[in-house]
Amino acid sequence: MRALTEQDIRTSFVNCSKGDAKRLALPRDLAERPWDDLDFLGWGDPGAPDRCYLVAERAGRPVGVALRFPPARRSLLHRSMCSVCLTTHPGGGVSLMTARKAGPAGREGNSVGLYMCADLACSLYVRGRKAPQSGMRIEESLTTEEQIARATGNLAAFLDRLYA
Repeated sequence: MRALTEQDIRTSFVNCSKGDAKRLALPRDLAERPWDDLDFLGWGDPGAPDRCYLVAERAGRPVGVALRFPPARRSLLHRSMCSVCLTTHPGGGVSLMTARKAGPAGREGNSVGLYMCADLACSLYVRGRKAPQSGMRIEESLTTEEQIARATGNLAAFLDRLYA
């Protein structure tokens, strides 16, 4: 993924108002992010523990998504495996992330969900740049490039459902 500016990020959101996108807390370490190893930018909102955000490329442009997850019951509402990168995490390392749909469907209250790594570090797990705490990556016969393609395909399918 190419490095994104604050402006790129704020204008990319498709499921929240422009005002909400303008007010959301951006990561302070944008310049230090390992952009070459990221398939999407993901971060939590320190001021709102039930919110997180991700920005991925779709059709050659950045698409931002505001997500919610239940922080107080995070360890109860989880799967052991992330649906994006297939990394296993015990005890709340995977959460059901829900996003209001884009457009009229979202304004009517419709949403989509996906079980994801709670720290949104899927890209780093797939590349072996980060190891899950007490979890593991399943030994696979796929190459790293094939695993990256699968993870980006899984995320793209989620984004497609966001627009459906």
